[in-house]
Amino acid sequence: MDWQAHRREAHRLNRTQEFLKQIVYGGNDGIVTTFAIVAGFAGAQADGVAQIGGVAVLVFGLANLFADAVSMGLGEYLSARSQHDLYRSRRLSELQEIQENPDQERMELFEILRQRGLPAGEADTAAEILSRHPAIMADLMMTYEFGMQDPDEESPALNGLFTFGSFVIFGAVPLVPYFILEPTHETFLLSILTTGLALVALGLLRWNATGERILRCVGETVSVGTVCALVAFGVGWIVGG
Repeated sequence: MDWQAHRREAHRLNRTQEFLKQIVYGGNDGIVTTFAIVAGFAGAQADGVAQIGGVAVLVFGLANLFADAVSMGLGEYLSARSQHDLYRSRRLSELQEIQENPDQERMELFEILRQRGLPAGEADTAAEILSRHPAIMADLMMTYEFGMQDPDEESPALNGLFTFGSFVIFGAVPLVPYFILEPTHETFLLSILTTGLALVALGLLRWNATGERILRCVGETVSVGTVCALVAFGVGWIVGG
């Protein structure tokens, strides 16, 4: 069993937990982005929607869905790659500082250890030992001095893929009623219902992964999505009103 598999097994990390950030971020944005199209048409009092049919909602909704999903996925990929590059650059600089100014870096580590609760004597001993191991010392300094975690355990490609997938899966939900029904007021109400259920499902997914209070996880997710949906509807109503 490799180290990554052992880590997941030992700490019971499943895919949802490993990629929770990407799933929630992509899913919430997908729901809101697609519902914004639906709400925009409805808010505009679009006799035009009825005239040109549900195809209008589907064309604009699907075009937006996949264009934004690709953008979000690639954005997450580039963000993770940038984080990797920044970490490596900063760590290399830290290793050079340890080599060029060992006493200064040792004192910095000593102060960090003291601030984290070690008594002065133990902090001094620990700093002295760690100063003989520059790589480990650099890792500690990256975490406690700069607040940066080693990103090598993360895969930028997988981060982007999970963001893309979550965006598409959750973002398609508001459009489902328009695939099977005519674009009436009742269809829009059904889209609101399915959107709400998608937000609840996303909140439950977050709750299942984190173990936090269910009302908090679901409530926050639904609240954020509702605010964004109301803004989209309001803009549509103002522009088309």
